[in-house]
Amino acid sequence: MRRLLTAIGFITVFATLALAENFSGRLLDASCTDQQKKETACQPTSTTTMFAIDIAGKVFMLDNSGNIKAVEALKNRADRSSDPNNLTKSAVVVKIAGTKDGDTIKVDALEVQ
Repeated sequence: MRRLLTAIGFITVFATLALAENFSGRLLDASCTDQQKKETACQPTSTTTMFAIDIAGKVFMLDNSGNIKAVEALKNRADRSSDPNNLTKSAVVVKIAGTKDGDTIKVDALEVQ
């Protein structure tokens, strides 16, 4: 019985990952995009807690899990400058594995490129 439940658990996890889509785009400060509606001025900083992603001109919000993963990824980013509020002069590009639910992406994995 225990083997059967373990096998079902593994199958469920792998099936969920198989249904995930891959997204790649520019990471944005979600509160900035809400206020300004201009994605070009909304670079994320070290104090950003809510994120969005610009995929070919369409902006999608990240879920809570995605926001937490984005904060950690930006903290661990190798090419940060000495100024923590100015992470980079160029766009922060991310690769996300997850599922789209309307205008929100439910993030399974996030990687800063």
